[in-house]
Amino acid sequence: MTLLTVYRSVTVAAGPLTAAYLARRQRVGKEDPARIAERRGIASRARPGGKLIWIHAASVGETSSMLGLVDRLLEERGVSVLLTTGTVTAARLIEERADPRVIHQFVPLDHPGYVRTFLDHWRPDLAMWVESELWPNLISAANARGMPMLLLNARMSQRSFRGWQFLPSVIRPLLGGFDICLAQDAVHAERLNRLGARRASCVGDLKSAAPPLPVVPEELERLARQIGDRPIWLAASTHDGEEAIAADTHRALQRDVPSVLTLIAPRHPSRAESIDAMLRGRGLSVARRSARHDIAGNTDIYLADTLGELGLFYRLARIAFIGGSLVPLGGHNPYEAARLGCAIFHGPDMSNAASSARALANACAAEIVRDAEALAGGVRRLMHDPAERERRAAAAKDVADSSRGALDAVMKAIAPWLDLVAPVHANIVPA
Repeated sequence: MTLLTVYRSVTVAAGPLTAAYLARRQRVGKEDPARIAERRGIASRARPGGKLIWIHAASVGETSSMLGLVDRLLEERGVSVLLTTGTVTAARLIEERADPRVIHQFVPLDHPGYVRTFLDHWRPDLAMWVESELWPNLISAANARGMPMLLLNARMSQRSFRGWQFLPSVIRPLLGGFDICLAQDAVHAERLNRLGARRASCVGDLKSAAPPLPVVPEELERLARQIGDRPIWLAASTHDGEEAIAADTHRALQRDVPSVLTLIAPRHPSRAESIDAMLRGRGLSVARRSARHDIAGNTDIYLADTLGELGLFYRLARIAFIGGSLVPLGGHNPYEAARLGCAIFHGPDMSNAASSARALANACAAEIVRDAEALAGGVRRLMHDPAERERRAAAAKDVADSSRGALDAVMKAIAPWLDLVAPVHANIVPA
C-alpha cells in the first residue's frame, strides 16, 4: 500500500470530523458561514457553458499574482474562469478586484467525496495550480479524469524540499501529474525537478507582473490631510510578533522624531482586537481604520485593520517594512510597495519572494533588518535624509517595473495547453 493510498484512506475515515473542523474555523472567522457547503464540494453557482479554466490560488498572495493572468485569459481566450481559494481574505480580494466574470468558489477540503462532487459539477477543461499548495486527493482525482494540469509560479522552500526528500513516493506522483511546472526562480525550479516535476523551468515571477494596488483617491486625500506633515512609516502585512516589534520601533523613533506616526497593517485583520490591546497596554494611542477613527495629533499608531487597502497605506507612508520576514514565514511581495514609491525594509526571511528580494538587494533598493533597533535606525535615517529615501524608492520602482514582462513569458509558455482548450480570438494579437 502506497503512502498516497494511506492518505486517501485516512481522509475518508476522517470525514465525520470535517463538520467540527469547519465549525471551529467558522468561529474564528476563517470560513464564510453562508458558503460553508462549498468546502464540501457543493457548488453555489451553476457551471457556465463552454470551456472552463480552473485556477486554484490558496490565499491572498497567490490570488493577487493571478489577477493579471486571469484578465488575459478572459480577453484573449474567451473562456470562463473558475478561481478557487482557501481563505476568506482571498475571496474578498476577488470580489473587490477581479473581473466580475470570474467565478469564485472555496476549494473543497481534500476528502475524496468532496473532491468528486466538486469535479463532477465544474468539469474543468484545464487546471492551473499556483505556488505550493498541493492537495493529494484533488490532484490525483483531476489527473484520473485526464485533465491537463499546469503548476504556475511554483515555489519549494528549502525546508519543504528537505522534508519531501524523505517522501519520494508521495511528492513524485503529485509533481509528475502536472504537464508543466513554471517556477518563481531557478532555485525553486531545480528543487522541483529533483523532486520529480516534469520540465520545471523559470520564465519569471508573476508577482512581479501584478498591476499597482488600487486606491480610492478621496480616502487618500482625507487621510493625507489628517496626517499633515508628520513623519510616517508603515509596517505592512505583519504577523504575530511583528506588531510588537513595530511598537518598539515607534518608541525608539519617538526619542528624536517625537511627531512620528506608525501605520500597522496586519496580514490578518481578524487579529486586530489582540493587536489593539497589546498596543494600548504599552501606553500607545491607537486609532483603528475599521472603526473609522480619525488620525489625531496625539495618535501614535494607526491600525489599518481592513482588507484590500494596502495601496492606500503604501502611498501614504513612502517608507515600508514588509511583514512575515522578521518571523519565519517567508515574507510577502515587496514589489507592491516598490511600485508605489516606497523605500523598503524587510527581515531576513524572504523565502516566499526570494527572487524579488534578491533583485532589490542587488540594486541597493531594500535594507535587511533583524530587530526593532535596526528597523528604527533605518527608518530614522530615511526620515532625516529625504534625498536618500527618494533614491531608494526610485531604485525599488525601477526594479519592479523592469520585471513586468513575466506575464507575457508565462502566457507564451502555457500557450500550447491554452490552444488545446481555447484558441486565441481571431481579432486578438497575443502580446
